[in-house]
Amino acid sequence: MAEADAANFVTAPLPALDLEARPAQPMRTTGSLSRRMILIAAGWILLLLTGGGFALDQVLTTAVTRNFDDQIEYVLQSLIASAEVGPMGEVINNRELADQRFLEPGSGLYYQVSAPGQEPYFSRSLWDRQLAYGSVHRDREIHAYDSDQFVDKTPRKPASDAVADETPHDGMLRIVERDVKLPGSPVWWRFQVAQSRSGLDAQIKVLRKTLVRSFALLGFGLIVMAALQTFYGLWPLRKVREEIARMRAGKARQIERPMPIEVAPMVEELNGLIAHNERQAEEARRHAGNLAHALKTPLTVIMNAATAQADDLGETVVREARTMRRQVDHHLARARAVGRRGSAHSRADVWPSLESVERAVGVLYRHVRIDTDGPRDLQVHVERQDLDEMLGNLIENAAKYGGGSVFVTVSKHSGFVEFLIEDDGVGIPEEQRIRIFDRGVRLDSGKPGTGLGMAIVRDVAEIYEGTVSLEESEDLGGLLVRLRLPAAN
Repeated sequence: MAEADAANFVTAPLPALDLEARPAQPMRTTGSLSRRMILIAAGWILLLLTGGGFALDQVLTTAVTRNFDDQIEYVLQSLIASAEVGPMGEVINNRELADQRFLEPGSGLYYQVSAPGQEPYFSRSLWDRQLAYGSVHRDREIHAYDSDQFVDKTPRKPASDAVADETPHDGMLRIVERDVKLPGSPVWWRFQVAQSRSGLDAQIKVLRKTLVRSFALLGFGLIVMAALQTFYGLWPLRKVREEIARMRAGKARQIERPMPIEVAPMVEELNGLIAHNERQAEEARRHAGNLAHALKTPLTVIMNAATAQADDLGETVVREARTMRRQVDHHLARARAVGRRGSAHSRADVWPSLESVERAVGVLYRHVRIDTDGPRDLQVHVERQDLDEMLGNLIENAAKYGGGSVFVTVSKHSGFVEFLIEDDGVGIPEEQRIRIFDRGVRLDSGKPGTGLGMAIVRDVAEIYEGTVSLEESEDLGGLLVRLRLPAAN
């Protein structure tokens, strides 16, 4: 049956390996960081410039209009100051206004003095037209507004068709008016000065055109600056990509190019990850080499015995197979610990693991008393399976080689959880305490075991950056094993 199984093991076909390199799957992305940053910057720039341009347009338009109105108000004040009531109750000017445009028909600058039931007095520039006059309200203070309305033409000043045709259309007018009660007059006279808005609108048009061009140029410049800033700011990430490509090509082992402060922590973590992977790969290669070297001698012995057809072939195979099994168990334990160490979140509660090991050892060695002491809320940065394996080996050895009493103390010191496993056995001489950690070394060959327990504990502890040492127990007189593992809380 064994021969058939061996034959099946040798002749069973291995699964085919896919030797063809699979094409790399394109990495899923969530869009371009540069595009996002530029779009966000452009959106804010356009929003702020639009709001700022609108506000500035309102301020400047108001200022230009106010200046335009001030000029008309000055003329209105001069008109009021020169007005007086004539013999027939009409309004006359005691002096003519200096602006020549008041004498030119359709010049775009007009004045008019009106009152209910009175003949209006107006400038020659109005010719046969009158400004719209509403008597419903009173303008005791100066009132400025826009208007495009004239009252119907009157026949008081007939003009030839040529003169009428030559009178231009004024369009929108800017009118400033005020109601004044002149001395000797029982009525309120409305003084109005109007000027065509064409000049004001032309100024506002030029102003707005300048604003639009300036803000458009400013917005374009700011967006270009944001784009340059984005590309310049993200340039170190391109350097990181180039360095990673160099590492993939075998030209570098890690990123050595200086990086900005914001990118340096990421590069440090990346270099740490690369170094960690290299250490794991090196450990895996070393384990494979050690295992191959350890199995080479037993296999040679078996092969020589089989070739010579030795009488003790069976005993030789069993003996060497046990040796190979010890080596395989040892290296598998190390490989499992190395693989699990990669998890940064690996942690285990100390007390549940200790209680589990205590129950298991108590079943095997019922005559042994195991006492434990220490805080019950401690955790270590170790996988639970590895913690069980280390504590199991140490407590089992204490129970196996002790005199019947085992005492386990747990405490925390300087970021480490310390386990003290003491027994009341004969202990180990100081000169032999180093040898006990070698693979296959057993000081007491009369008891069952493989001689790998202490070596496994040392190797697994070192993988997790812990330590294990042997001392003499002052309380029980036997061996004291001090195991230190990194604390997780």
